[in-house]
Amino acid sequence: MLNSEERRNYILNTLAKSTKPHSATSLARACEVSRQIIVGDIALMRASGTEIVATNRGYLLKKDDGVFRKTVKVRHDFSRLREELYIMVDGGTRIVDVVVDHKIYGSISASLDLSNRREVDEFVESFKNANDMSLSTITNHEHYHTLEADSQEAIDYVLKRLKEEKFISE
Repeated sequence: MLNSEERRNYILNTLAKSTKPHSATSLARACEVSRQIIVGDIALMRASGTEIVATNRGYLLKKDDGVFRKTVKVRHDFSRLREELYIMVDGGTRIVDVVVDHKIYGSISASLDLSNRREVDEFVESFKNANDMSLSTITNHEHYHTLEADSQEAIDYVLKRLKEEKFISE
């Protein structure tokens, strides 16, 4: 069993080497500790300045490694959610988050971390019995996504496709 310093180094190295999220449960299993210990380690690491992002599928280390980023403002109703997200992932971008600007509460955001159709399908299916509980319903379907890609060309292609399909207004 690893001591706390070794465990935090293991977590940091695991996240640094990966582009996919790691759950607290999988990290706990690897370190032979409880999930709660890992959650505590992550909290301490974040408090000390390590930029670890929590997603609905686990933890990611924020990296500044030449990744191209763009925040895009889109608008559509729930019936076009899958189509919008497919355009983004099929174009070679990762959908980092969704953000809405609420009149009273200000900016509200949720991590998404979607990079392929399977992940999009799982995300959209999570709304199956929720009667369109997406964040965009509170802002008349207007919302923002942060996109990441390995090239500016991928970002530009996705923006072009979103405009063509009327997700972005001129």
